[in-house]
Formats: sequence, C-alpha cells, structure tokens
Amino acid sequence: MKFSGTNVLITGAASGIGKQLAITLASYGLKVWINYRSRPKEADLIQAEIESNGGKAAVIGFDVADEDAFIEGIKSIVSSDGELSYLVNNAGITNDKLALRMKKNDFTTVLDINLTSSFVGCREALKVMSKKRFGSVVNISSIVAESGNIGQVNYTASKGGLNAMTKSFALEGSARGIRYNAVSPGFIATKMTDKLSDEVKESYISKIPLKRFGNPKDIAEAVAFLLSDNSTYITGEVLKVNGGMYM
Repeated sequence: MKFSGTNVLITGAASGIGKQLAITLASYGLKVWINYRSRPKEADLIQAEIESNGGKAAVIGFDVADEDAFIEGIKSIVSSDGELSYLVNNAGITNDKLALRMKKNDFTTVLDINLTSSFVGCREALKVMSKKRFGSVVNISSIVAESGNIGQVNYTASKGGLNAMTKSFALEGSARGIRYNAVSPGFIATKMTDKLSDEVKESYISKIPLKRFGNPKDIAEAVAFLLSDNSTYITGEVLKVNGGMYM
C-alpha cells in the first residue's frame, strides 16, 4: 500500500490490536507514535521490535481521557515531525454489567474514554491536518455498535456514537482533504478471548460464517487500507471486519 503521509499516532497501542496496528503500519514505512497510558515497558518493547526490523517508532505517554494531555501530545508530535499525517483512535475500555445494575458513572466513564476522547482526537487532527489539507483518521469501533449486546449498554452506546461521529467528521473534513472512517471488528483472537472456555469459543464460532475468530492483523490491514492512498475516495465509511457474523 502507498502512503503520502509520513507518520501516525495510535492511541492505546501498548497491547492487543493497538500493538499489531503499530507493527503493521511501521512495516509500510510510517513513523509510528505508540501511545500508552499505563504500560511504558510494553510500549518500549514494541518500539524496539519495530526498530529492530528497520522501522521508525517513538513512544508517547498520555491518558486519552485527559483532554489537555491529548492536545499536548499531538502538539509534541507536530513539533517533532512537522506534521501529523494519520491518527488511529484505538484506545478503549469495557465495564460490563446488566443495565439494571449499571450506575451512571459506569456508563459515563466508558463514554468518556471510548467516545469523548476520540472526539478530541478527531477534532485536534482536523486542526493540525487542515494546515496541509491532507490527512486520514480511522476510529476503532465494534460489531456490537450495530448488533447490541447484553451487559454492554455503555460500550455499545460509545461505539454506536463513534460510528455516527465518524460520518459527521467526514462531512466536515472533506472540504479540507481530510478523511474519516471507522473499522468495526467482530470477535478477534486476543488475550481476552484466550481466557474463554473451549465451549464458549465454539458457541461464538458457530455464529461466524467464516468459522474462526479474526486476528489483530486482519484489523491492522483494514486500518492500513483506509489510511492509505489506496482508499482516497472512501470517507465516512464503517468497514466491518467480522467474518460475516453481522452483515
């Protein structure tokens, strides 16, 4: 894939899908900024792995839920590199419980980290990228934004809002040459799914037409495509990467 930009910030990149995003995007020649909140050692290891393979990476620590810290983080990147070409809003949390037992704080905390922080990232990227009238942003959503899920009223609301917000930013960014898209993963094989029993795994897999969980690289390649020059006529799209589980 071809990239006209030079660098990318990935939030929540110290593990899981974020880690694979960093490794994959670095393999395409981008300088990757690895954001972390509480895992500096893991972030440093990812940087070392990328650099050992000839890639370019840097580590930047801040809490995406802290608006001022997010803004300063982007300013630091621009100060270092002269621009921010791409942004992937990947950081997110879950706090699952049935709605009847969910307190307001359980709901708003998930929205703050999953949705409001992505708004801040999208907004600040629009400001910075507008100067060169070029850039691309991908927000990491979820299959449950469309399907719903028991025990995840807060999470589904945050990801459903993310999908809608992506489309609105796409409309506002289009006149400035900035694209906004989202990737919506289904069940992805991570440390979280590794903890599931074989019986539960088989139950989920039986509902997936491709009969397997996805892997983080499936998501990373989809994100790379939407960031790249190969998708310059795509904006405001929510790309499903779910093995056909929810069409």
